[in-house]
Amino acid sequence: MTNRNMRSNIEENAQKNKPFLLKPAGKDYLWGGSRLNDDFSKGIDLNPLAETWECSTHPDGPSTVASGEYAGQTLAAVLKAHPKYLGTHPGTKGELPILIKFIDARKDLSVQVHPTDEYAREHENGQLGKTEMWYVLDASKDAKLVYGLHHDVDKEQLRKSIEDGTVEKYLQKVPVKKNDLFYIEAGTIHAIGAGALIAEIQESSNLTYRLYDYDRTDKNGRKRQLHIEKALEAANLKASAEPRQPLRVLKYRRGCASELLCRCRYFEVYRMLVNTERCRELVGYQADSSSFRVLLCTDGCGSISFGENEAFNFFRGDCIFVPADSVKLRIHGQAQFLDVRG
Repeated sequence: MTNRNMRSNIEENAQKNKPFLLKPAGKDYLWGGSRLNDDFSKGIDLNPLAETWECSTHPDGPSTVASGEYAGQTLAAVLKAHPKYLGTHPGTKGELPILIKFIDARKDLSVQVHPTDEYAREHENGQLGKTEMWYVLDASKDAKLVYGLHHDVDKEQLRKSIEDGTVEKYLQKVPVKKNDLFYIEAGTIHAIGAGALIAEIQESSNLTYRLYDYDRTDKNGRKRQLHIEKALEAANLKASAEPRQPLRVLKYRRGCASELLCRCRYFEVYRMLVNTERCRELVGYQADSSSFRVLLCTDGCGSISFGENEAFNFFRGDCIFVPADSVKLRIHGQAQFLDVRG
């Protein structure tokens, strides 16, 4: 490469957008455990620590930039100041359209339903609904989740079963194991069961209607609020087909393999495996002008270098925001990521 071409590449990279690490917000819901601190070294002073909102601009749990020139600012503030980081894809509509979480279910989550965008716009002051995807990072031998209903029911049947505590007879319970994935469309009655460690990718929404919470009480002895009427309006009360794991095909290139996990109108999610132990050239990675990307490290560790001599290390549990039209990244290490695109 000539000196002129080298200078041209450096100048071009200098004009492009740089990645940064994120620091999550934590949630201490009563069903949580300690694995997010124990396994991912989150260092969040909550017990239990049920969820970490890794990539979020939602006001109920904003994440914060943890590296680079924006360190200490909220992700929401950075994206408001630099909307070009979101990209040109019409799905962004000027705001981050997704929210990414880790979830540690030491106990069963409530049986719940999320509204569609249409229902939320009409009944929740224009908020987004919530379609989501779960990727199972780990699961105990007997872990299960609730996915829809065994057979069709009507509102009155379901309402009565909630009142008399027999609602579980209608729920379809599915065993889960490590590396399973589940697409939970808005309106699906669902619940994560005890013993599951989950990465969740969802619309940027915190709308949850609880149908049933096992008559539990919180640390103050109070039962959590149910939202039965809204849940019955928003829920799909038709029988759900038992979820099947989709065919997944790994595509290989030197130092890296990837597979598509989920593609829907709200997000695309890939699993990416990096191993540069025997590679002299590192794995290249870049976000184009159409959309940001988010790398959620679910295992391993390594480093990301970019520009002329900039770099940072990443570890299991870290979340990296890659702005649209990013500088080319070079990834080194042995790691597994969820690669999320808007």
